[in-house]
Amino acid sequence: MRAVVIEKFGEPAEVLTAGERPVPEPGPGEVRIATALAPIHNHDLAIIRGVYGYRPELPAVPGTEAVGRVDALGADVTGLEVGQRVAVSGVQGAWAEYFVAKAGGVVPMPDSVSDDTASQLLAMPLSALMLLEDLNVEAGQWIAINAANGAVGRLLNLLARARGVHVLSLVRSESAAKSLRELGFEPVLDTESGDWQQRVAEVTGGEPLVRAVDQVSGKAANDLLSVLAPRGELITFGALSGQPMTLGTGPLIFKQAVVKGFWGSKRAEEIGGDERRRLITELVTLAAKGELDLAVETAYPLEDAAEAAAASERPGRNAKIALSVAGRTA
Repeated sequence: MRAVVIEKFGEPAEVLTAGERPVPEPGPGEVRIATALAPIHNHDLAIIRGVYGYRPELPAVPGTEAVGRVDALGADVTGLEVGQRVAVSGVQGAWAEYFVAKAGGVVPMPDSVSDDTASQLLAMPLSALMLLEDLNVEAGQWIAINAANGAVGRLLNLLARARGVHVLSLVRSESAAKSLRELGFEPVLDTESGDWQQRVAEVTGGEPLVRAVDQVSGKAANDLLSVLAPRGELITFGALSGQPMTLGTGPLIFKQAVVKGFWGSKRAEEIGGDERRRLITELVTLAAKGELDLAVETAYPLEDAAEAAAASERPGRNAKIALSVAGRTA
């Protein structure tokens, strides 16, 4: 079968190649899925660079989420059928014509959910929903998130607003700010403008920012700390800058701020099966109603994975880049 392969860790545009791999066979409790569409997430790129929370054994086929159809059932699998349309996340090897997943993690997808949405419905939306619950904020309170034009930022906006929580979106260009405003995600501030921190009180009506979510790290984390309310919480979700988090000692002490990390994969393990199913049901229901619509900007063939990875990190993008298997729809 055709697959995207890495022989060594490094920059995705340099180490991603197309190759042939054996078609995997599902073991007990597993299913084989024929891939239709698989998104490129930031954590996929971190895995390829070798800087994520785990390193796969090399050579490896990347890809952690996809939509497709069940192609084969392993022993002891019940409740799924060959040909059934499904989505799954938290897997390895999804950037290939076929991959294997644990049957218990496979989620049937209604036809009313598009391939674009289904392919990315579980990883980032579930992380955003778990993050929102972990923030423990009430309707009427304010939170802030940087890199808000990314998938998590847009999702957190949508899910928080549905619960009556106010969101201050921070981005790093006026074009990104304009795109979010067009989606109705107000207020938005461009952190490249010199006075954005002074404008926070203006756009929030003077209400305190009780939580701040940092996806950038480096200096951006300290910028969030500077606008966080006393006794607020700063949650680190990513490090798009590739830089270590830098925090000022004074604001940290005198605000008595709490700083903590959030890892969606680990939280998904910790919440238990019943809670995970409840959250996933909420997401699938929103998607089926058309209230949660996740776009794909461009789908590249597997052979162009290196080009696709580079495109996924270009500034100004407002939808996912994905990999597709030619001729397949789920």
